[in-house]
Amino acid sequence: MPDVTQGLGAYEVIVGWLSGFTPHWLAEVLYRVGAGLLILTLISTLALVLVYILRKVMGHMQCRLGPRVTGPFGLLQTAADAVKLMQKEDIIPTNVDRFLFILAPYVVFFSCGMIFMVLPLSPTWILNDLEVGVLFFVAFGSLASFGLLMGGFGSNNKYSLVGGMRSVAQVVSYEVPMVLAILGAVMLAGSLSMHQIVVAQEGMWLGFIPKWFIFLQPLGFVIYFLCGLAETGQTPFDLPEGESELVAGYNTEYSGMRFALFFLAEFGNLFAISAMATTLFLGGWHGPVFSFLPWLWPFVWFMAKAMALTFCMMWVRSTWLRFRIDQMMDFAWKILVPLSLLNIFITAGEVAIIR
Repeated sequence: MPDVTQGLGAYEVIVGWLSGFTPHWLAEVLYRVGAGLLILTLISTLALVLVYILRKVMGHMQCRLGPRVTGPFGLLQTAADAVKLMQKEDIIPTNVDRFLFILAPYVVFFSCGMIFMVLPLSPTWILNDLEVGVLFFVAFGSLASFGLLMGGFGSNNKYSLVGGMRSVAQVVSYEVPMVLAILGAVMLAGSLSMHQIVVAQEGMWLGFIPKWFIFLQPLGFVIYFLCGLAETGQTPFDLPEGESELVAGYNTEYSGMRFALFFLAEFGNLFAISAMATTLFLGGWHGPVFSFLPWLWPFVWFMAKAMALTFCMMWVRSTWLRFRIDQMMDFAWKILVPLSLLNIFITAGEVAIIR
């Protein structure tokens, strides 16, 4: 396997330290195993936090009570739900395709975990800065739809199959305008590296306007945000689950930890889409850095921006109604794709002027 890292802080420091008392190949293995465990912990923690926030946001916006009994302010409700999921029996129905049924949740969770490998949380807190990090993000983001189709087809349930087919149709449709929206930021930065895209947004215009790409790419940002809602199956694009139509869609037959893996991947992808938007359009980790713990502030600013976008997604989920399947497809191909092509031409003009 070729070395695709670029020697940024985390990789260089940790592997260099491990190589001091272990063979280099073993240091590589230990680093990647540790990175995997770190990502698993990060996704699990984010899921617990985001589930609680989602319940509180929806509770306030829809005039419902939300979690309020278990623990102070209902903080332990999500933890109680997690313990309950881990204790539930893992049921495999009789007539399912066992191979596809068992493999599907792991494929979905794996695709989510791989995305976190290239997210630049700060100038040094990035596990692998690939030269093609953006392409890596797009590729593994699309992989989740295969897992959902595997789960829907392997469940031998008509509702699950319809949910899986809807998921593939939705991801394929919205992947096109999303990639074109991302391409605008890539053209401005002149690189597919996540780190380089953030570095390209350093500094100010006219002394007071941040060089964030959102000011040059407002249309691209809106297109990306809408496609992100569709990619993660958030309302109004939650047709793959469609509880009022499909019981629960692709995960109807799942229980226990297999259902929990779908659950973790959903909220992990929700944060990953927001983190990618932060990287591409909102300057990444750039923000005021104070003298107190200066190494921590870039991470704080990145997380603050990503969580703000995640809140916006929850806001949309709390207030919008679900599209019909024909409306969802029309919106992608008849509105977003033409607008994303227009954005490419606008970006080409901006690049010509800037350079």
